[in-house]
Amino acid sequence: MTQTLLDQLREMTVVVADTGDIQAIEKFKPRDATTNPSLITAAAQMPQYQGIVDETLQTAKADAGPDASTQAIVNLAFKRLAVAFGRKILEIIPGRVSTEVDARLSYDTEGTLATARDLIAQYETAGISRERILIKIASTWEGIKAAEILEKEGIHCNLTLLFGLHQAIACAEAGITLISPFVGRILDWYKKDTGRESYPPAEDPGVLSVTEIFNYYKKFGYTTEVMGASFRNTDELQELAGCDLLTISPKLLSQLDQVTAELPRKLSAETAQGLDIEKISVDKATFDKMHAEDRMASEKLAEGIQGFTKALESLESLLADRLSQLDGNEVVSHAAEDIFRAYDLDGDGFITREEWMGADAVFDALDIDHDGKITPEEMGAGLGAAFRWAKI
Repeated sequence: MTQTLLDQLREMTVVVADTGDIQAIEKFKPRDATTNPSLITAAAQMPQYQGIVDETLQTAKADAGPDASTQAIVNLAFKRLAVAFGRKILEIIPGRVSTEVDARLSYDTEGTLATARDLIAQYETAGISRERILIKIASTWEGIKAAEILEKEGIHCNLTLLFGLHQAIACAEAGITLISPFVGRILDWYKKDTGRESYPPAEDPGVLSVTEIFNYYKKFGYTTEVMGASFRNTDELQELAGCDLLTISPKLLSQLDQVTAELPRKLSAETAQGLDIEKISVDKATFDKMHAEDRMASEKLAEGIQGFTKALESLESLLADRLSQLDGNEVVSHAAEDIFRAYDLDGDGFITREEWMGADAVFDALDIDHDGKITPEEMGAGLGAAFRWAKI
């Protein structure tokens, strides 16, 4: 019997689950998994995970002390919640979990270092080796420099929000373990900029970007792994078969698992080594120059940091509401409305995928009718569990 596309993809590429939903991870059995604030926000609102949230909040409150502000408690709880979900995920998968540094520290090397070391300390206190953790950091120059230091300390990093070759080269020269170029978001930018509605799979700008990075790394023998991320469809995944890793939402994993057809390898180290590619050395001046000249990378990096920051602030708002409820207070939550207004950038009454800027897996879950837009009703339905907490 012909294998599914997912089965064949697993034979040439490491499949990573782009979700914080432990049940989805159990279903698709990826080697690695990745999380971020918007994924944790979605998972934390599922009834089966409320015990993890409540325990984390109560412990954070006790450890923060009687005079601690709600914001201080919530901030401590967020970092611990990320580790709590990471620990649960590591009970299921054989490989590594990526845990994200606060996006608000993206241009703060020292702050990133302190947070990363704290996250690793939490895992190691729980008996989990740092070899199973990837610290997820935005691919700013400051983030790359922090990751370079962390790698020398044996703390492995996943550089995310990567859109340009200059970012990829800087990561490789810094000895970073893994990078996550964002395929779908690159496609989004080009569609909006050019007015085109679609691209053939082999001409998809996001696919071409990851292919260029993969070939560059393999041509010059860099050990940094390439993990394509943020996919819009299964065509993009098929065009990148052979990439080191691909992080895929449950929706697309399911689609790949339902199709039986031949899946040819598109990327290989052997092919890359025979290509004529110019080697580029990237110092800060070169990085800044190339970044300024790459309008897409500049805009998408800034938007991505903004999006991850909003996701974190949304999670903190929900955690603050839940903390108040645990203290016995009646809470009328306006979180859904607040989150909606934060993401509806042009105020037209719905959130597009580009406005969302958070995790694609969460957008897919909230976009109930799959029309590419989230309405207020869909937002309320998708976040409903958060507002049932007070009644449980």
